[in-house]
Amino acid sequence: MPAEQSPALLPEAADWLRRRSWRAGDRPPAALLAAKRAAGAAGTVSVVLPALDEESTVGDIVTVIRRELMERLPLVDELVVVDSGSADRTAEVAASAGARVVHRDAILPGLPAVPGKGEVLWRSLLVTDGAIVCFIDADLREFDPAFVSGIIGPLLTDPDLQLVKAMYDRPLETEGAVVPAGGGRVTELVARPLLDLHWPALAGFVQPLGGEYAARRSLLERLHFPTGYGVELGLLVDALELVGLDALAQVDVGVRHHRHQDSQALGRMAATIYRTALERLDRTHRLKAAEDLARPVLTQFTRDAGSPQPSAGGSPIFTPHSYHVTALERPPMIGLPQYRRRRV
Repeated sequence: MPAEQSPALLPEAADWLRRRSWRAGDRPPAALLAAKRAAGAAGTVSVVLPALDEESTVGDIVTVIRRELMERLPLVDELVVVDSGSADRTAEVAASAGARVVHRDAILPGLPAVPGKGEVLWRSLLVTDGAIVCFIDADLREFDPAFVSGIIGPLLTDPDLQLVKAMYDRPLETEGAVVPAGGGRVTELVARPLLDLHWPALAGFVQPLGGEYAARRSLLERLHFPTGYGVELGLLVDALELVGLDALAQVDVGVRHHRHQDSQALGRMAATIYRTALERLDRTHRLKAAEDLARPVLTQFTRDAGSPQPSAGGSPIFTPHSYHVTALERPPMIGLPQYRRRRV
């Protein structure tokens, strides 16, 4: 199909992409610092790293943020690592590097925690104070401070913005080979089709599932938080519904290097993200989730160790494994008495 006849973004999404996409270097450090000082309390920034068994990377990330964004250029007021029950030295390494470390289970102890990244992000609102909250994944390598300064910059300089996501190249690095644009498989196979089909206004986001984004606390505290891997898609869709597309933006921060998961882990992630989307379509009466469509189980298969060759006969050589696809979501934090008392 000739380029001039190719399908295009919705006019609304294309206009947003032009006006609300920037590079990290578009806002010089001096301008960010001046905007932060002018904003006063509204310009305070908390950086949160949700971490589970990330001892090999979390220390370097904390060190860079402290050195570059708390000491050299004081843009970040608070750096918190929320440990999600690590079995390694994540908490010790993060604390030694200069972060305040809080264990997930120590936050809101009256409510038993469930596994999942979204659970940690939701609870982090109870142990941070910044008017702007910036989430950064703890498995990043070759960490660049622009992952923080780039995405908090628009929030410091433009009071109309509410949420800013990082965009970046995402190479797939595995077994010594590098595929330049091979990362983000769940984004391309699941999240992007879902957004393009059901929320086309969000089709301009380059990394809708990226774990690096910043938002105003006044927005985050009004959003539902899916407890699992669906949290990024859920927050993005709900933010669109609550504050509108023009309050959202994205910033190019370069290249994201991180640990990649195997295909079965990605399959479980994809199922959770699809379930999160389905919940929102059902909630807004745009798609009725029939009982069989919303069956909360994903079945995957592994080859039995030492099983006979396909031509040798014998018992089946693949074993099914079923996983629960969670639909649990935490309510807006603003409704919790414990949170309201802390904010007052």
